[in-house]
Amino acid sequence: MELSVLNIEGKETGKKVTLSDEIFGIEPNEHVVWLDIKQFLANQRQGTHKSKERAEVARSTRKLKRQKGTGGARAGSMKSPLFKGGGRIFGPVPRDYSFKLNKKVKSLARQSAYAAKAQAGEVAILEDFTLEAPKTKSFTSILNALALADTKTLLILSEDNKNVYLSARNLPKAKVVAASQVNTYDLVNASRLVIAEGAVAKIESSFSK
Repeated sequence: MELSVLNIEGKETGKKVTLSDEIFGIEPNEHVVWLDIKQFLANQRQGTHKSKERAEVARSTRKLKRQKGTGGARAGSMKSPLFKGGGRIFGPVPRDYSFKLNKKVKSLARQSAYAAKAQAGEVAILEDFTLEAPKTKSFTSILNALALADTKTLLILSEDNKNVYLSARNLPKAKVVAASQVNTYDLVNASRLVIAEGAVAKIESSFSK
């Protein structure tokens, strides 16, 4: 797959970049993409939720009424889950939601996400650039030139660039990451993928290990 390289003004530079068919041309595997995203979201959960069960509630344990003769059910303690303020039956307890996923599965998931974006025509190649200072207005002008101001966009750079990252940090629909830090969730979550020219080789080399 061959794509034209655009500059920060949104115009073609005359250069072309060929994307590897071994990554961007494969048949996307939706199931492994789902698994990788499921693991990513599970790892974000703190798992610190907790509710008190019957034995943990601080309430009186005296017998509320006599056992027989009232016409109602037996009741022995206000801690019972049947009463308001009582303990909760099988309530949530702290737990770890993370689970293991093989490296090859995660790698295939990222390849599938890249391939799906490329085959849907949602990938653009941007000429390598940098910003002299962190300025949201400068980054917004680049998005406007690419007609992506109102689109959820993921910009992949060849390496960390603090000025570019800080310039995009306040924009809710834009995210900047280095090629070595891309994950499947970010790829799927973005509506458009903008790859810096120098990041293409980094992306392809990350799958050759």
